[in-house]
Amino acid sequence: MDLTFFDLSFPIEELEYFLLILTRVSMFVFAAPFFGRAEVPQQLKACFSLVLSFLLYEAITPHVYVQYITILDYSIIVLKEAVTGLMIGLAANWCMQIAAFAGQIVDTNIGLSMASQIDPTTQMNVIVTGQYYQYAFMLIFMITGMHRWLVRALAESFTLIGLGRSVFDLEAMYGTFISFMAEYVSLGFRIGLPLFCVTLLTNGLLGIMAKVSPQMNMFAVGMQIKVLIGLSIMVVTVRMLPDAADLLFVQMKTLMVSFIQAMGGTA
Repeated sequence: MDLTFFDLSFPIEELEYFLLILTRVSMFVFAAPFFGRAEVPQQLKACFSLVLSFLLYEAITPHVYVQYITILDYSIIVLKEAVTGLMIGLAANWCMQIAAFAGQIVDTNIGLSMASQIDPTTQMNVIVTGQYYQYAFMLIFMITGMHRWLVRALAESFTLIGLGRSVFDLEAMYGTFISFMAEYVSLGFRIGLPLFCVTLLTNGLLGIMAKVSPQMNMFAVGMQIKVLIGLSIMVVTVRMLPDAADLLFVQMKTLMVSFIQAMGGTA
């Protein structure tokens, strides 16, 4: 039987090219929101990274091979690709942490900051409202197709940042990160602002009642009142979550584009 039809030989340069794509893609998948969450099985992440890398390998043409002399040079190129994928994924993941920050603000005002729970996927203490906001935004994230936008952004990064050609403009990246931290605090407060204003008015009313009726234990009564009012406001303002998600996703796009431009030398 003639087995020449099943010849699977390929140049070593093609394997090196595919491994560089796989390095960037896998680091992005393990760091990005939705794809990199702890409850997603590691085997699924690895398989998805492999399939996506193969698709990008076939889509990216022509293949421009990286030039190196020693194994150390190739190792440095692999490390640069790993950092590139990691920074793109972290840029998206950092924006999702705004939801946890907003939940921390809400829990502090309604008295649930001590009501943390153990997340079985990460084995870490998480706040209740922060988890609520994160899962709500993640649901909106999936409905609106932002996960597809993330994959498309990763694919376009290979056009802006060629394999082995990351430059890492640290000054531009520092400036982008500082601007993001300002937006991080601003967006967190904007998400929790309705409940913050209502609890501020509630605290003022409780203070007046404490002066009018000193014999009443306002500390014991106020805790239940603030929790009840806080949960009620969260139910009333649930319609505002899509608008808040839009602000968060716009910031996510801005940060990812800024990081890609900084690593591609076009900032």
